[in-house]
Amino acid sequence: MCTAGRRWGRRQRALLWAVLLAAWEAAWGQLRYSVPEEMPKGSFVGDVVKDLGLQLSALGDRGAHITERGRTQYFSLHGKTGHLVTAERIDREHLCRLVEKCVLRCELIVEGQMQVYGIEVEITDINDNAPTFREAETELRMSEMRAPGARFPLPRAHDPDMGRNSLQSYELSGDEHFSLAVQAGPGGDQRPELVLAKALDREEAAFHELVLRAMDGGDPARTGTARIRVTVLDANDNAPVFSQAEYTVRVPEDMPVGSVLVTVTATDDDDGLYGLVKYSMKKATDMQSDIFHLDTETGALKLSRILDFEEGVSYELEVQAHDSGALFDTAKVTITVTDVNDNAPEISVSSKLKEIPEDAPPETVVALLRVQDRDSGANGDVRCLLQGDVPFRLEKSYDDYYRVVTARELDREQVSEYNVTVQAADGGSPALQSSAVLALRVLDVNDNAPVFAEERYSARLAENNAAGALVLRVRATDADWGQNARVRYRLAEGRVRGAPLSSFVSVQAETGALYALRSFDYEQLRELQLWVRAEDGGAPALGSNVSVRLQIVDENDNAPQVLYPPAAAALGSGAAWSGVELAPRWSEAGALVAKVVAVDADAGQNAWLSYELAKATEPGLFRVGLHSGEVRTARSPLARDAARHSLVVLVKDHGRPALSATATLSVVLAESVAELLAELGSAADEAAAPGEPAASLTRWLVLAVAAVSCLFVAFLLLLLALRLRRWRRQQLLPADSGALRGVPVSHFVGIDGVRAFLQSYSHEVSLTADSRKSQLRFSAGSCCDTLPARPPPDEPAPLLGDHDPAGALPMDPTAPSQAQPNTDWRFSQTQRPGTSG
Repeated sequence: MCTAGRRWGRRQRALLWAVLLAAWEAAWGQLRYSVPEEMPKGSFVGDVVKDLGLQLSALGDRGAHITERGRTQYFSLHGKTGHLVTAERIDREHLCRLVEKCVLRCELIVEGQMQVYGIEVEITDINDNAPTFREAETELRMSEMRAPGARFPLPRAHDPDMGRNSLQSYELSGDEHFSLAVQAGPGGDQRPELVLAKALDREEAAFHELVLRAMDGGDPARTGTARIRVTVLDANDNAPVFSQAEYTVRVPEDMPVGSVLVTVTATDDDDGLYGLVKYSMKKATDMQSDIFHLDTETGALKLSRILDFEEGVSYELEVQAHDSGALFDTAKVTITVTDVNDNAPEISVSSKLKEIPEDAPPETVVALLRVQDRDSGANGDVRCLLQGDVPFRLEKSYDDYYRVVTARELDREQVSEYNVTVQAADGGSPALQSSAVLALRVLDVNDNAPVFAEERYSARLAENNAAGALVLRVRATDADWGQNARVRYRLAEGRVRGAPLSSFVSVQAETGALYALRSFDYEQLRELQLWVRAEDGGAPALGSNVSVRLQIVDENDNAPQVLYPPAAAALGSGAAWSGVELAPRWSEAGALVAKVVAVDADAGQNAWLSYELAKATEPGLFRVGLHSGEVRTARSPLARDAARHSLVVLVKDHGRPALSATATLSVVLAESVAELLAELGSAADEAAAPGEPAASLTRWLVLAVAAVSCLFVAFLLLLLALRLRRWRRQQLLPADSGALRGVPVSHFVGIDGVRAFLQSYSHEVSLTADSRKSQLRFSAGSCCDTLPARPPPDEPAPLLGDHDPAGALPMDPTAPSQAQPNTDWRFSQTQRPGTSG
């Protein structure tokens, strides 16, 4: 009971150490398992998901698989349980023929993580092979003259199992003349020998039958047998003897076929037929027989086919030399194959990405490679690198695995696809190289906003355009790809004169075409400033703005507008203007008669106005300033010239085609006030409509005289105030004096009992389209009293009341001389159709 308890405790401790070792190895990404050979397909090997601390669900989503170095896949990953199971029946003797410890290596690759986990599985031996002899029956020839104690090598048995399951012992049965001796070879192998225990007598027994049995140490033990037939010959005194018991040769694996590797020699001291020696290979496997050939006559060992260091490092052959009398000797030939750099590195892609987003961070794994070289030593040392200037680098991952990772940020707009070339070279001389190309496409990320072709846009649009007219096209490009590069346009919000901008213009979302939604008028809107926004189709969308300046170009769509003379009621075409101007007959050439004032709502040359005299009663009497519109006398009026003159002034702009307007002026030439009034009355009668009573014109004349009278009264009050101020200073006038003398009665005119004081007024009018720049200026020098300084003595004219003229204030002797009557005087009257004075 105590012994059983101790055994149980040892097993528990061993199990605990195994668990701790597995946990430590799992922490470093290395798992080790053990499984007996000859297990059926699908047998459990280990729980890799649990041992590596992975999640089974995540493992299934990310994709995981097992890779191995050989051509045969011996293990696989169970998709539902995450267990490592056998994919094929495993024969340890087939896989590890010359290796005592058989270990298979594989890797678990998690593609989503680009992670490699190494797994080692030891294949333990079971006693599934019995010892076997190459030849089931062997014949030995011995001379009856052989002395007891002579030794003869026997065929050896072969057991591919290892350890206790391999060959352990030999047994011999069958005859008392022979015994068995087992010798240990240089490699620890057992070499059975037949020992002659008793002298032979051919006459007594010509043949001896023996049985050689080989046994392994398995439980139960397995055995193999070989029959030994000994033929007793007549006297053959000497057996062949090799020059050396063991031959050792080193040959490169690239030695040509047919080359002699070594020549074995044996000599026999007998003469004649018994001295003739021939050679043969004993205990040669099928593979050895295929590779090597021994010449029976010369003992030359030749190469039958190409050696491969990776297939076999060394070979042991047993060569036998025998004479005609069946006496023989054996020698061992050891052939060591040296490696030659005959294998280029092999690059296999275990896992890779076909696409990668351009915003992938550095150190992102894009491929997992395995690089191996079947050569050994320096010939098997591999160096890997990436060709060209690419944003990737190569990192050692595990054992002979490498990872290709991003070294810096990617930019699809610069390079959209990469062909990454991985080059591997070994350390041989000369070095052998191989390469593999990884095709990687960079996926677009919306990291570029649309960019307009111009920093700002401007366009000119003629006014009076048709609604829907194309103004211009804006164009923006996006360096991204696909949906991220699809650009759409829209107007930025804004208002123009209180109305939304979208009621003036619109932009086509796909093409960027800007259209006018209404007809523009230069006189109302001369310029339109707006912003167009371009946005791509990314999520979130990126956008940019551009300024668009739309200038309305003026067209000659406005005719000149005459401001003076004032407009009368339209007659017919509506372009007629009328007015009456007065001019004295003694006017000199160049005297100003009137001035036509006109404006044009257009701009530029469309608003440049010119004046010309289109029609006149007396063509040579008046002229019009081309740019000023001033109507002046071209010469001094003559007595034969008519009193009334009709002038038609044409005002036109410089547009194409030019637009024009006319102003009609009636100029009256008179030498006296009576003549003037007579001409005015005549003109008023002619201007009245047929059948309209003349009282209408009279009313207008009365109103005009009344207005002039009011102005005259105001002037008298002002003059009176000035006189009173002077009197106070000089104390020359009495306090109740209000007379005003010195103004003759002849300088007053009376119309319907109303007297008006004649004065001339001169003014300058400057009008523009912009009312802020208009001005009206009275000239002080031309608004003066035109009365003579002293009336004639026969026409006294008291101005106020019937005061005594003697009480009037005498004229100041220091006062300036009496001004002469102003010859540039006029009285304007607006004549309206349908009314009469």
